[in-house]
Amino acid sequence: MAYLVKQSHRAPAVTEPVPVDESLPRVCVIGAGSSGIAAAKQLHLAGVPFDCFEKGSAIGGTWVLRNPNGQSACYETLEINTSCPRMAFSDFPMPEDYPPYARHDQVRAYFEQYVDHFGFRHTITFDTEVEAVTRAGDGRWDVRTRGPAGTRTATYDAVLVANGHHWDPRWPEPAYPGTFDGEQIHAHDYRSGDQLGGRDVVVVGGGNSAMDIAVEASHRARSTTWSVRRTEWVLRKFALGRPSDQVALPGWMPWWVTAARLRIGAALAGDMTRYGLPKPAHAPGQSHPVQSEQIRARLAAGAITAKPGIERLDGDRVVFVDGSSAVADLLVWATGYLVSFPFLDPGLVQARDNDLPLWKRTVHPDLPGLFFIGLLQPVGAVMPLAEAQSAWVTEMLTGAYLPPDDDTIRSQMLAEHARNTRQFYASPRHTMEVDFDHFLWDLGRERSRGRRRAAAVPA
Repeated sequence: MAYLVKQSHRAPAVTEPVPVDESLPRVCVIGAGSSGIAAAKQLHLAGVPFDCFEKGSAIGGTWVLRNPNGQSACYETLEINTSCPRMAFSDFPMPEDYPPYARHDQVRAYFEQYVDHFGFRHTITFDTEVEAVTRAGDGRWDVRTRGPAGTRTATYDAVLVANGHHWDPRWPEPAYPGTFDGEQIHAHDYRSGDQLGGRDVVVVGGGNSAMDIAVEASHRARSTTWSVRRTEWVLRKFALGRPSDQVALPGWMPWWVTAARLRIGAALAGDMTRYGLPKPAHAPGQSHPVQSEQIRARLAAGAITAKPGIERLDGDRVVFVDGSSAVADLLVWATGYLVSFPFLDPGLVQARDNDLPLWKRTVHPDLPGLFFIGLLQPVGAVMPLAEAQSAWVTEMLTGAYLPPDDDTIRSQMLAEHARNTRQFYASPRHTMEVDFDHFLWDLGRERSRGRRRAAAVPA
């Protein structure tokens, strides 16, 4: 049965960390974005010795506008696409006075409050870049960092990779034929409507960022064209006056139930054909959901002109596959991101076409001690899932959890990957897709099984 998501707004009492136990495995956490601080908090409270390295000087990763680490894709009008209760960490609600969908500055403030509430800011080493992570001769991990104190290398028993996956821009490959006389930027480099003012703008892409930028351009630019190669089902953020994701489903329900709910949302919102876009070639639930409250109104007002995919570039014009064209002096490529790990040798770990199968999107079965936190794309928010992954890994490191045998891990990983492939249409944007509620339910079951296995081992 569906249920309404409820969350207390009273800040919970701080769980006191246990003293650091140097007999436990020593850990390195890469990044202090939402996933990195989730990992650091769990390790801190469990007394696991660790270092957390952040390339910049701020907490919050992609939610920090003009982040000093140079990797944030945040822009002035960015707000969350998952409502606050569904995005918040399980033991630290977002402030009661936040709107249903928080702005980027509110999300950043929330992360700052989270770090201070649980008291682990001192564990984060800022302005320090992880340059290389390599296997040591004894099977542990050598981590080379560069910071204010220079370059140093330390050895760790485990490394938690939390560097995010919205920072390495993916450009069209191969590039479209022809030449373009104007300026081209990736959505990663977009910060505000000031970059669009008085321009003839073509925004390319069908995701949330593309729609946000097109809407802003419709208020600031001389002309705005939105080019979509593959039309998506655009959902609304509100239903009957409430955030549309506030009705959740039990995690044990099969995916088709979630897909059916998305189909209802798509039917209520209506497809995009009335605005000049072709009907999506896939059913709702077969792609990562996109949402916008404004795109339809701006299309209906004629402030945005919808076009299909690009055929070629032609000087001061963009020519589309239907033979039409648009004047342009600014092209914004909202074409997604590459999953990459510049500190890992590609011969060790490489996500070709963004595809990196992992057990529970966390464990690489061939690389013991290397864990990935937040490397998933949920139908929902990453933060609670990264929190659950971090708690799970912490249980492994402290011995409270015992994994199953290697054959079970590999067979489950392959089955999960095959299920994902069936549920979503083939695309680099769907290689990490998971169902939010099912993921938490499934991981919770595995953690319970692992705790029972650990308890059964003779002391």
